[in-house]
Amino acid sequence: MNALSPGADAGSAPSARQPEARQPEPRQAEPDQQQFVDWLRQVAPYIHAFRGKTIVVGFPGELVQAGQLNALIQDIALLQALGMRMIVCHGARPQINEQIRLRGAEVSYSQGMRVADGVALECAKEASGELRLDIEAAFSQGLPNTPMAHAAVRVISGNLITARPIGIIDGVDFGHTGLVRKVDVRTMNFALSGGSIVLLSPLGFSPTGEAFSLAMEDVAAATAAALDADKLIFVTETPGIVDKTGKILGEVSEDEAKRLLAQDLLPSDSAVYLKHALRACEGGVSRAHIIPFSIDGSVLLELFKHDGVGTMLVEETLEELREATLEDVGGIISLIRPLEEDGTLVKRDRTKIEHEITNFTVIEHDKIIFGCAALYPFAAEQIGEMACLAVNPSAQGQGDGDRILKRIEQRARAIGLKRLFVLTTRTTHWFLKRGFVLAGIEALPAERKRLYNWQRKSQILIKNL
Repeated sequence: MNALSPGADAGSAPSARQPEARQPEPRQAEPDQQQFVDWLRQVAPYIHAFRGKTIVVGFPGELVQAGQLNALIQDIALLQALGMRMIVCHGARPQINEQIRLRGAEVSYSQGMRVADGVALECAKEASGELRLDIEAAFSQGLPNTPMAHAAVRVISGNLITARPIGIIDGVDFGHTGLVRKVDVRTMNFALSGGSIVLLSPLGFSPTGEAFSLAMEDVAAATAAALDADKLIFVTETPGIVDKTGKILGEVSEDEAKRLLAQDLLPSDSAVYLKHALRACEGGVSRAHIIPFSIDGSVLLELFKHDGVGTMLVEETLEELREATLEDVGGIISLIRPLEEDGTLVKRDRTKIEHEITNFTVIEHDKIIFGCAALYPFAAEQIGEMACLAVNPSAQGQGDGDRILKRIEQRARAIGLKRLFVLTTRTTHWFLKRGFVLAGIEALPAERKRLYNWQRKSQILIKNL
């Protein structure tokens, strides 16, 4: 009996082996096909992240007047189909004003709020009721060859907002104009859990059976805060919040928002939206967005594109997350010393930290530094290094590391940097999960290459901003 040759099949003689079938070569997709596949893969992380999240969308009556309602409804229905819990709040200001004029009455405002007499209230009921029916009809679409094909959207609306009268302010009786007093969170959550969209009109009702005309912004902000929503999105007639040069501010912190409102330099509409976005964030909403309805699909662009198309207000406040001062040096040293001793961080002496303190961002809880990181810009190459990221072990797992990273990214963008890199020996996976990718030493700016520690052999990770 002949022995089998190395690698031969033990079940048959070597001469009986059949040649292996060749696997077909993978076929390259057509350019337009590949573009679609690449785009879908790029938005997939956002779809995963937003699934199950609660999102409140508020839009003014001007959006309907501009003929943008159908497109917005289609986009909201798509988000709901992707697993997001959607609450929609509509305004009706131009529609109410038109009804008032048709009745030969005067449109009256004071301090930026409508003064609603009996006629104005009846006009608000009529305009809001008509808009609500139009919105429900739009959600009921299902024609073939449209974005609503195969959709089965159910809309829940009703007496979900309890209101109170504004009353008399500076001698002006606001009549039937009210403010949100209470949001029926239980009923809304029940509807959302059942897969329905909640629709809220700018009307509220009192325990005495009275109806009040409300501001859409008030309804949306109060609802987002009451539901502890993940996002509040205002789809507005404004481009977002702009600076003195007319440039749209992509991100605004709570502290910056307060400063902008205190300066009283914003257009009145922008100030109203920013005030209510700030109120929602102070009430616990993680993110609030102010985006234009003049851009088709602006809600989708804001959610699924990294840079978005408007202004995002973030929750962090100066009291918790801020830039470091010399008074923080001791706290930073106490925080990073254990990580320096075990080799996680490179050792820094006190003098170096004092000299570079303006590069640091810290998180402070009850006057104790719980987290820190530093940004070192290389302006010529439009890249920055995030270094010395540390979080107190007792606070790990609470998102402080993510919050510091976001603030460092904000600081980097504010000074015109396009990329951010880190050097790490032990936390590679943490950065990979947050959008960084591995890179070689050639990706570092020239000055940083010369200082690279070959004995430490830190891994290099880079993220586009």
